[in-house]
Amino acid sequence: MTGDELFLERISIDWGRIPRGSYLRQIPVLSGLHELGFSRPVTFFSGENGSGKSTLLEALAIASGFNPEGGTKNYAFSTHDSHSELFSALRLTRSWRFPKGGYFLRAESFYNVASAEEEYSQFGGTPQHFHERSHGESFLKLAQNSFRPDGLYFLDEPEAALSPQRQLTLLLEIYRCAAQGSQFIIASHSPILLGFPDAEILQFGGGAIRPCPYEETESYQLTRLFVNNRQQILRRLLEEDARG
Repeated sequence: MTGDELFLERISIDWGRIPRGSYLRQIPVLSGLHELGFSRPVTFFSGENGSGKSTLLEALAIASGFNPEGGTKNYAFSTHDSHSELFSALRLTRSWRFPKGGYFLRAESFYNVASAEEEYSQFGGTPQHFHERSHGESFLKLAQNSFRPDGLYFLDEPEAALSPQRQLTLLLEIYRCAAQGSQFIIASHSPILLGFPDAEILQFGGGAIRPCPYEETESYQLTRLFVNNRQQILRRLLEEDARG
């Protein structure tokens, strides 16, 4: 799938629609963002906590018609209205292709989505019984059941509930689905998921968003440093903590 065949090609932000006192203006990466393009079927947002990647992903999902707490476009429940107003300032540039399905999967509100799924299943469909499985099993099962060809998917830190082995399973599910015409935009810290072949990684940091090779991501570099120097790093870290 080429850049002009992606469902979501580009976004722009009209900051005139964001209140002057909004906390969004205090996030350096976002406050300097006016346009952002997508060029590959799988795009990762990478960066430190608080850098704005999940905030932007959430706004993209809502502007694309998904429920703020997650789910398909048919989910309409709300347990806690916590999303920002950024979605209302986004302008989405779409291609001629129209997605046949999609999902907004976010770790922090998965319990609420699982509860809503139980309620919705009473009116048709096959109940998935997510609450009867472990968090990680339910999370992966939802992805396996929801990922379809020609869909648009937003995933917010999907690795949060998954073991390294299950992260590899999720990576394979994403690969299969992307190969069948789907587009994924994913916020992640996982050095496993970030290693997805031919994905575009956008690094959030230093007041900007920039393309970043996998080996230069903070997640990869820190994980590699720790694995190769575990004893030295732990000794130094614990000694510094003991000194107060």
